[in-house]
Amino acid sequence: MKFGICNEIFEGWTMEDTMTYAAKTGYDCLEIAPFTISNYVTDISASARQRVKDLAARIGIEISGIHWVLVKAEGMHMTHTDASIREKTARYFVDLVDCCADFGGRSIIVGSPYQRNLMDGVSYEQAWEWATKVFRPSVEHAAEREVVINFEPLAPSETNFVNTHTEAIKFTKQFASPNFKMILDVKAMCSMGKPIPEIIRESANEFAYFHANDENLKGPGFGDVDYQPIAAALKEVNYTGVVSVEVFKFEEGPEAIATQSLRYLQETFAPSA
Repeated sequence: MKFGICNEIFEGWTMEDTMTYAAKTGYDCLEIAPFTISNYVTDISASARQRVKDLAARIGIEISGIHWVLVKAEGMHMTHTDASIREKTARYFVDLVDCCADFGGRSIIVGSPYQRNLMDGVSYEQAWEWATKVFRPSVEHAAEREVVINFEPLAPSETNFVNTHTEAIKFTKQFASPNFKMILDVKAMCSMGKPIPEIIRESANEFAYFHANDENLKGPGFGDVDYQPIAAALKEVNYTGVVSVEVFKFEEGPEAIATQSLRYLQETFAPSA
């Protein structure tokens, strides 16, 4: 198992300083939000992508992948009534696959609640069909670039499309592809109405990435969520992927968030824990 952290936590830091601090703190990998570099990944040049990859190699930290992929990328929507917008979004997901691979990453995290919300008059079944078609080209391309797209079930307070792990499993399994899986996120699982360890067990082999945070939108160990049973469940299902710190409230500052979150995870996931 590897521990990662999302780079937007280090707001205002250079990529080099972010990577250096994360590596020095003890993180195995960095998860990049592309908007911290450019609003659209299509505006990140080949040389800029190579610099990120080379920088990570020099500092000694992996790039696990990218997330918050549609933040600031205006005009994207997976379930829009306008077919041209859906087609544009489908093409952009292909671009995201290339960007992720060019960074040296293997995982794309797709939450994007606003860009998948059902519009007025659109049935859930219709939205499902449209979203499925949007992802097909990028899933095929992901296989070529050895990238995994991870779709995230989110709370009803965030989106009205795919709110539970069972829905996400159904959505991802229709592709029958190892390059389209699910991500489990602790904050999101807090809204699903059952114990998190149970969700993890029911999702065994269906999720390929894991976000560590708290229901209070802070880092692991900063709230009331007990990670001991979470760690036990992840070990039980033989999850060996990335556990990445993703937070939404930054008031403690990047150093405290990074250091205390990792310490808590290391203590919780220790063999004797």
